[in-house]
Amino acid sequence: MDRLATISPTAARRPRAAPRRPEWLLLVATWLFAMGSGIAQDTNAWSALQSRGVLRWGNDAEGGAPYIYHPPGQPDVLTGFEVDLANELCRRLKLRGEFVQGNWDMLIPTLKQGGAIDLILAGLERSPENLAKVAMGRPYYFFAQQLVVRVGTPPVAALTGMKGKRIGVLSGTTSQHLVEAAPGVEMKVYQDNVNYFRDLEVGRLDAVLTDGPIAQTYLAGNTKLIPGGPPFARGAYAIAVRHQDVSLLDVLDPVLLELLHDGTLKTIYSRYGLWNEDQSALGEWKEEGRVGEQHRSALREWTTYLPLLLRAAVTTVWVTCGGMILAVTWGLVLALCRLDGPAPLRWAATAYIEVFRGTPLLLQIYFLYFGLAQQLGVRLPAGVAAVLSLGLNYAANEAENYRAGLLAVPRGQAEAAAALGMSRSLALRRVLLPQALRISLPSITNDFIAMFKDSSIVSVIALVELTKQYQIRAIDTGDYVGLGLMTAGIYFVMSYSASLGARHLERRLRHDSR
Repeated sequence: MDRLATISPTAARRPRAAPRRPEWLLLVATWLFAMGSGIAQDTNAWSALQSRGVLRWGNDAEGGAPYIYHPPGQPDVLTGFEVDLANELCRRLKLRGEFVQGNWDMLIPTLKQGGAIDLILAGLERSPENLAKVAMGRPYYFFAQQLVVRVGTPPVAALTGMKGKRIGVLSGTTSQHLVEAAPGVEMKVYQDNVNYFRDLEVGRLDAVLTDGPIAQTYLAGNTKLIPGGPPFARGAYAIAVRHQDVSLLDVLDPVLLELLHDGTLKTIYSRYGLWNEDQSALGEWKEEGRVGEQHRSALREWTTYLPLLLRAAVTTVWVTCGGMILAVTWGLVLALCRLDGPAPLRWAATAYIEVFRGTPLLLQIYFLYFGLAQQLGVRLPAGVAAVLSLGLNYAANEAENYRAGLLAVPRGQAEAAAALGMSRSLALRRVLLPQALRISLPSITNDFIAMFKDSSIVSVIALVELTKQYQIRAIDTGDYVGLGLMTAGIYFVMSYSASLGARHLERRLRHDSR
């Protein structure tokens, strides 16, 4: 605020007849200029917290043990070493702690936007990538990367020994950056710390690269998985705040040191089996100067990011086209069964349509990909599961589109075909279905375009399609606008191309129009 006080508007010469502007307008203009130029900094973040009496800390409860999780049989209770640490910090700061649930890979954008959380305490790595986006305090836990493999897999000393292998990583982590930089390694990106271990157990992955605490917790009592080698690439977790709230770190860091020196930190970590000799070095850590916020423009670096988005768009295209081929084919079968089949088939088709339209697509993906592998041993590849999920789900909609088209064909058409001696199947194939398709085509085209956008949901089974690639790169660069414009442009080209193809097909089907 001292810098604001030095800014004074320069008096401009005015005609004598012009009235003097009110002083408050100049103050508003000065404030707006300061906010827009980044001069105004919130140096009273700690004072605001004290006035409110509540510290809102962000984490993702899906992160699981040992960070934050629900104990067995206690769905309303949260525990974990980060929960205990947050509670102890709030107790010593004389504030009431308030946990705010967020998606792991969206915690930093949520923090930077402001208003929802005051800080992130969620196993966030103190890495150059994160320091470019947020301010981070002194480390509260040292860890290392751990490769996890199936029992019987030969150990490797580094990622260079995993060439040609498929490795699962958590989105937005150091693990992801390390695997990206490893030559010849196929990376699968996941949104949680559970599903990549499941895929490793059933053979969809060759290894998982994750943080030491995660590996230690999941391997405890697990007879199928083992460490794939010694830990490497050591790192540290630290609390994150907005750059304009950096004064909060001057309050939090001394409390963390106090917790270390009086043994409280050791007590918390020992409770979860996490204390080791590496943590003794927490008190010796020295900051080498804080890093300011850095902005990157994806539009200026479009030669780097556009090819990444286009490669991801290829996945979107083949998943969507495969799903739509299945949808229109199976949807036609369902429509015919519902209209002309015997009673059992009519009931089965109706039940299928209602079930698939009445349950979430996400649930169906999880059932096909994880449920079948877990219960029946059917290990569908991610691409197959994605196409099946989209196709089976949209088939219910296409069945209704076909049914509406068939019912819209005048009854006289069927009667005329019968009078000419055509069988029911021949009349359907030569008379009724061509007209019904022409009527249904606009609705089918609309569903095809919608599937391009709905295909983004397949990222939950580690398929990096266009929206997921956008999310990954936007988190890396902090440029949601530039990357968003490129991504939206690609989606528009795909959708508009589908529309043009549908219009051409409509014209071809109207060959009998006068």
